[in-house]
Amino acid sequence: QVQLVESGGDLVQPGGSLRLSCAASGSIFKINTMAWYRQAPAKQREWVAGISSGGSTNYADSVKGRFTISRDNAKNTVYLQMNSLKPEDTAVYLCNVDIVPYGFVKVHSYWGQGTQVTVSS
Repeated sequence: QVQLVESGGDLVQPGGSLRLSCAASGSIFKINTMAWYRQAPAKQREWVAGISSGGSTNYADSVKGRFTISRDNAKNTVYLQMNSLKPEDTAVYLCNVDIVPYGFVKVHSYWGQGTQVTVSS
């Protein structure tokens, strides 16, 4: 069994910063790509950023230059550093991690429960 636990969401003023964390635990053999998505009310879920097992990163145009994704493989954790936050960044942020559990050969995709980020003055 694999679990993802997210933390770090909060209410922040425009221009502020937050750091989200997502820790994977359980029967993990290998972790491949780790990513962050977000979903605002009445909007479709949107991919925000991803990081490969080798450390290559990609970002949505809307967050490029403001957000930084990173990972700590020893802790099975992915982070999202968010700077220069804007009201339009308000959403529930969810991590998505591709994991090969022990006893399996195929990759399984797991989702965190989500953490609320609200950017407002």
